[in-house]
Amino acid sequence: MTDLHIISSSNLYETVRDLQSNHGYSFLLDIVGVDYLEYKNHQGERFALLYHFRHEEFAKTYSIKVMVEDEKKGVQTITDLFQAANWMEREVWDQYGINFIGHPLLKRVLNHNEFKGHPLRKDYPITKGQYCTTTQDMMDEMEPLLQQRNLDIVRDNLMILNLGPSHPASHGTIRTMVALDGEKVMCGASEIGYLHRGFEKSCENHTYNQIVPYTDRLNYCSAIMNNIAYVKTVEDMLGITLPDRGVFIRVILSELSRVIDHLVCLAAALLDMGAQTNYWYLFNPRNDAYDFLSKLTGARLTNSYTRVGGMTHDFHDGWEDELEQVLKKIEKGIDQTLLMVEKNRIFQDRTQNIGILSANDAINLGYTGPNLRASGVPYDLRFDKPYDMYDQFDFELVVGSTGDVHDRFMVRFYEMIESIKIIRQAKKNIPQGAINVDDHAVTLPKKEQVYNTIEGAMNQFKLIYEGIKVPAGTYYGAYEAANGELGFSIISDGSGTPYRVKVRPPSFLHMQGYPKLIENFQVGDAIITLSSLNIIAGEMDR
Repeated sequence: MTDLHIISSSNLYETVRDLQSNHGYSFLLDIVGVDYLEYKNHQGERFALLYHFRHEEFAKTYSIKVMVEDEKKGVQTITDLFQAANWMEREVWDQYGINFIGHPLLKRVLNHNEFKGHPLRKDYPITKGQYCTTTQDMMDEMEPLLQQRNLDIVRDNLMILNLGPSHPASHGTIRTMVALDGEKVMCGASEIGYLHRGFEKSCENHTYNQIVPYTDRLNYCSAIMNNIAYVKTVEDMLGITLPDRGVFIRVILSELSRVIDHLVCLAAALLDMGAQTNYWYLFNPRNDAYDFLSKLTGARLTNSYTRVGGMTHDFHDGWEDELEQVLKKIEKGIDQTLLMVEKNRIFQDRTQNIGILSANDAINLGYTGPNLRASGVPYDLRFDKPYDMYDQFDFELVVGSTGDVHDRFMVRFYEMIESIKIIRQAKKNIPQGAINVDDHAVTLPKKEQVYNTIEGAMNQFKLIYEGIKVPAGTYYGAYEAANGELGFSIISDGSGTPYRVKVRPPSFLHMQGYPKLIENFQVGDAIITLSSLNIIAGEMDR
């Protein structure tokens, strides 16, 4: 379980500042709200906050726990230390009603502006829905930005424009309000939450395996990676390790999912630029990959192929040749696209020195994955904290230098090439044997045992209805997903249902930094910058 360093709320700010300044914990990974109202044998304050940090050398994490004496008074904000904390603290207030003293603008971020109450509190009914009938004008966010830049809408003849939410170029239901001087973006503010559907609330009412299909709906462009990241966290809490064949299957499908995710990102981005031919070069092989996944799992997009303790079933006969054909088509699409854009003057002008994000700003904003590596930061959990035998595969870490749109695209292009290398190595060396752990407390019995023995029938009954019993405690698990560090904070009370599941979605943090990236660029640049971040609204909004 994760070591939690318990501190008082009065010492929070100084502790965080000390961790950042003197101990090298420069990444704020997540802020997790917890309501202990129904936790067994809990004594003390009802609400708590968990802060997860990562060291600047990437491998080590540090977690602190703060009990909140009075949620209305709250705790001190840390937004002046970490820009990433802005939306994180807003989310905690939105979901739990815990105040953050000194926050620049504490308002809802996932739930709509007419929402009453705080839905992740244990006494909020899960069946209680609330409709939104009016939009917010967002001027409470825009006016401070205009004042900071000494701008006035009337005096400077600025135009206020909404980019999205109902527009294909917004890549999901995302709204960004911008102040324009002609075509130039002077400042902007983003509104999310249009696709928020209460993933974390739902997790509190389902067993651990019943949650797996919900994880598919996070980053639906690489659904299996969400499955694996989630169940791996639960498996770490249980202290179990998959047989080697099960691990290899996960590596193969994770890297294929990473390739699919990058194909979607790059194809859509090039289409936003008007490069429709390149779109088909990349999108068609993605469709072939989905054909393979459909045959393997029975579903194209949301596969639900993973279980705690292993996989639902093994690869089918002939999968090696089928997968190789898919890889060859993907490689051909990558080669054709790079041939058309890598030295293309229009592509260079549209992407180079656009939407630049420095390494320091990327770290402070909590960026991870390709968007962070594009800024020159060589951080990848597969290298820095290897799992699933990644240290046994031969592949390269792809890193950019400028942190502009061009680097974010190119990092993804060349990451696909490295992922294909990993898949081929895993495919060549995959061992025979079991794909699930041999543990009756975790893995469902074989059907012949269920149908023919009372022990098998009772084993299945208890696992389905009661769920896998996970030891009580708190754990943070991290996975190098296609968009960056996908984290799951899970609090168990020892039952078959998690007490709390908190997702650290990469897109949530990437989107927070977007308005700053598009300042002083053209409207067309704002569209392509959003494309380069690969925001997935399902993951961001949960």
